[in-house]
Amino acid sequence: MEVKPGATAADAIGAMDHLIATSIVGQQEFARNLGLNVTDLVCFAYVLEAGDSPVTAGDLAGRAHVTTGAVTGVLNRLERGGFVVRRPDPADGRRVRVVAVPDAVERVTAIYGPYYARLAELFALYTPEQTAVLADWFTRAGALARTYLEESCES
Repeated sequence: MEVKPGATAADAIGAMDHLIATSIVGQQEFARNLGLNVTDLVCFAYVLEAGDSPVTAGDLAGRAHVTTGAVTGVLNRLERGGFVVRRPDPADGRRVRVVAVPDAVERVTAIYGPYYARLAELFALYTPEQTAVLADWFTRAGALARTYLEESCES
C-alpha cells in the first residue's frame, strides 16, 4: 500500500475531519435505519460495548453527556423499540441495570457488520506494526477527545 510521504499533522487533521464528518452523517443514517436518534444509538452502543456487564442509567448518562433525566427518555425509547431491557440491580434495589436484547444486537450487527468488514479489509493493507500504531493513535485520540469534552463542557 502506498502511503503519502511527508504527510503533516495538518494533512492528518484534515483527513480526520473528513472522516469524522462522514461518520456523523453515517451515524445519523444508521440510527434512522434502526428507528432511533443518534443519542439513542450512542447509548445502545455503550450497552453493547459493556458486553456481559450490564450498565446503569447513570453510566449511560455520563458516557453520553446527558442528564439522568434525559437518559430515562433514551432508555424508554430503547426499551419500547426492543433494544434493551431494564433489570433491578441485585446489589442495590434502587439501581437499574440495562442489558441489550439479543434480537436488537442482530439488527445492529446487520447494519454495522458490512461496514466493519470493509474497515477490516482496509486494516489488512497495513502491517501489524502499522495497525498497532493506528490502534494506539485512536486510543490516545479518543482519550484526548473525552478529556477535552469534559473540560470544555464543565459549565
